Amino acid sequence: MPRENCAFGPGRVNLIGEHTDYNQGLALPFAIADGVTVRAREHAPGSPVAGIIEAHAEDLGERDSFSVADVAPVEGWRAFVRGVAAELTLAGVPVPGATLRIAGGIARGAGLSSSAALEVALCLALADLAGHDEMDLVQIAVLCARVENRWVGAQTGVLDQLASLFGARESALLIDFRTLHVEHVPLHLDGWSLAVMDSGERHSNVSSGYNQRRRECARACELLGLPSLREASERDLARLPEPERSRAAHVIGENERVLAAVGALRAGDMAALGALLDRSHASERDLFDVSTPTVERTVQDMLAAGAAGARLMGGGFGGSVLGLFPPGRQPPAGAREVTPGPGARLLES
Repeated sequence: MPRENCAFGPGRVNLIGEHTDYNQGLALPFAIADGVTVRAREHAPGSPVAGIIEAHAEDLGERDSFSVADVAPVEGWRAFVRGVAAELTLAGVPVPGATLRIAGGIARGAGLSSSAALEVALCLALADLAGHDEMDLVQIAVLCARVENRWVGAQTGVLDQLASLFGARESALLIDFRTLHVEHVPLHLDGWSLAVMDSGERHSNVSSGYNQRRRECARACELLGLPSLREASERDLARLPEPERSRAAHVIGENERVLAAVGALRAGDMAALGALLDRSHASERDLFDVSTPTVERTVQDMLAAGAAGARLMGGGFGGSVLGLFPPGRQPPAGAREVTPGPGARLLES
């Protein structure tokens, strides 16, 4: 009897630690309740569509159909589906033909990582149809990052995928991208609240300046003779020209802010966490140059509503802003509260 399942991949909020993942640094994200659901049903062996994947993006009213044995590159959401099927096959997972129905509750380009949510849900669903449950969560994250790199054209790291896969209630995730070690850090809000507000400016890691920032960080490493900016220190900055000096300065400072944020959470010092969010945003804006006038207005809206700190999330050039609000202060209209939730998983069909 053909298999069927339902997989869910949550989006993520990155509390702090931006553009550190591909520099082997540190970050502190958490999974959220919203995400992407993939309902999968295997095609009967021996049927005319046994080796065909038929994918339906229900929110878009679009579909795709391709042979698992001969996956051609495409653009848009279809690239994620084809990329996951192809990368699983390369990893030795016998992906069967199937019908996939994809639905999501995350706005694309809003900085909540709808792409990683889609990738991990697809990976869990197709691997389960194949009867393959030997991949651990880190392996899945790395495979999904290859989909972004090879099939979508975005040179992202594995932050979003790890956050989606390892999420847990009332927990942030301290991720060390040099070792891919993930440590759960208690995130007890105790009357405080976290909220995200979409700037309304869509971004794409492919078409924005994201890949250019990656190249600038790689160039800084080349000039310093270091394997990654994780090994760089402030005294190295004088050896760099602009813009590489500013890019490296952001990464060095952001790693320090991640560790300070972990300390603030463990001490229950939410006011200190708010100040760190402000400092992170100033660094993204002034040193990494990934903010925009629209994002800056959204940050100011959060602060005007009483946020103890607010910052741009994600790759930049648009997307969402995260704000931390003390007890009794309400986020502005259009913002929505977010809380740490469980990670990607198979649901009851």
